[in-house]
Amino acid sequence: MISRPYEVIVVGSGATGGMAALTLAEAGVRVLVVEAGPDLSAQQALGSEPINTFKRITGIITGEKRIQAQHPGYWKANPLLYANEIDNPYKFPSGKPFLWTQGKQVGGRSLTWGGITLRLSENELKASLQDGFGPNWPIDYSELAPHYSAIEKRLEVHGGKDGLDQLPDGDFIKDPLPFTRSEEIFANSVKSLLGHPFIHSRGFGPHQPNIDGLWPRSSSPGSTLKSAMATGKVEILSDHKVERLTIKKNLDIADGVVVVNQLNGSRKELKGSLIILCASTIQSLRILLNSQSRENSDGFIDQSGKLGSNLMDHISISRFFALPNTQDKCSRNSLSEKQVLSGAGSFFIPFGRKFINTAKPNFLRGYGIWGGIDRFEPPEYLKRIPDSKTGFLIGHGEVLPSPKNRVTLSNELDKWGIPIPHINFEWGSNEKAMADHMAKTIEEIINASGGIMLPIDQLFKLPLLESFLGDAVALKNEPPPPGYYIHEVGGAPMGKTADESVLDRFNRLWNCRNVLVVDGSCWPTSGWQSPTLTMLAITRRACQAALSHWSD
Repeated sequence: MISRPYEVIVVGSGATGGMAALTLAEAGVRVLVVEAGPDLSAQQALGSEPINTFKRITGIITGEKRIQAQHPGYWKANPLLYANEIDNPYKFPSGKPFLWTQGKQVGGRSLTWGGITLRLSENELKASLQDGFGPNWPIDYSELAPHYSAIEKRLEVHGGKDGLDQLPDGDFIKDPLPFTRSEEIFANSVKSLLGHPFIHSRGFGPHQPNIDGLWPRSSSPGSTLKSAMATGKVEILSDHKVERLTIKKNLDIADGVVVVNQLNGSRKELKGSLIILCASTIQSLRILLNSQSRENSDGFIDQSGKLGSNLMDHISISRFFALPNTQDKCSRNSLSEKQVLSGAGSFFIPFGRKFINTAKPNFLRGYGIWGGIDRFEPPEYLKRIPDSKTGFLIGHGEVLPSPKNRVTLSNELDKWGIPIPHINFEWGSNEKAMADHMAKTIEEIINASGGIMLPIDQLFKLPLLESFLGDAVALKNEPPPPGYYIHEVGGAPMGKTADESVLDRFNRLWNCRNVLVVDGSCWPTSGWQSPTLTMLAITRRACQAALSHWSD
């Protein structure tokens, strides 16, 4: 029940929803955050073992979490944070699977976010100036830089000064987390033998309840949303799904949203002078597509015809390996080997577009490789290669915008009578060529380090999981299907004109200027970096601009 007056409606309470609420609330604006899922306590959201494991297995058996169980995060987090797929259906063409991870609770997918914070560079924002393909962003790096800095300082993420053109340095107030001893050996080999860039990953360390509080700092309930609520200007309406925008006839402005109570199916209209969509890429596209002008109905007009098209993700390749245990070669400054994998507790080999001007590549754009060694070691008796440390490398690369990759509304309705998304997405020839290059680069790196690259079932003895691992897309040689990396962006791109884009450079709908779209759906191109930090920066910039345009 809404108990206080509000001026702005923020749809979604995840990473961008928390940032939008905070930015507006600190400016004195009253905000209502609408969230489709429940408002869980930290104990409910994080869960505990062995109950979480029991829930994971139950989710697969019942079919409620069968698609999302393909992602490794499902086996780490509380499966309650992965939406019920029966109650939240979507469609895709036969032979073109899309692995969509949905977070339906206050905090959204920020509660399962890996916590890596990488900046885009001008190379990604203006890629078309270099290779002539696709759109450029309508904003420059200089316009995002101050927002990157403010967020990095406020969230206290870890990072170092690496001086790389392809990955701008951040404004870090916390030092990088240390490498494990095995990672130090690995880094020395990669840099000395291959000459590749090798850096500490940037982002959040492991959740430390005695320091961070009950919620992880990487989540909106543990950071932005928490601070926004503390202003007294923000209220959360949970368990309410936004069906569509309501548009004032002939005025080209939205005056609110229609929401559906997820507990009883009742509908009502909520009125607001500014609407900000932070529902996540595909959910925001669903809302926008369901709010377009149709025959004999009110709605906004997408002049560009691009709404829903050019959906992107990151293409990925993952490989596991064993590194012989040679601790005598390690640095004396190394800390204990028992370090947990996290956004900052890992490493990056950030190539960017390094290979573009060499003879080998037959693809456009760039990629990076994320990895870790000795951060999830099983007991020795489960290892097939004794006296070794286990590592992984995951390449993730930029996906080109294609009008063939799109989200539309299905004729099928969910249990509340709302059209469900239909996602048509497949990797193109550029992505497949990039994935082949990533696979060869990863193999070259592992070989140079003295590592032994093997499938995970040949590294570990896992009799109880062998049947599941046999079908796990992440462990196959070819790239997992789109959606797997949970970095989907695009579909409502920003641009310079209404004929070429859905949004203007301040994230406003061209023909409905009091609606902002700030989550991943606003991206014209995907870049190769993890997108969440940039989503936060875009949100902060757009909300500050909206405050200055309040009287427009």
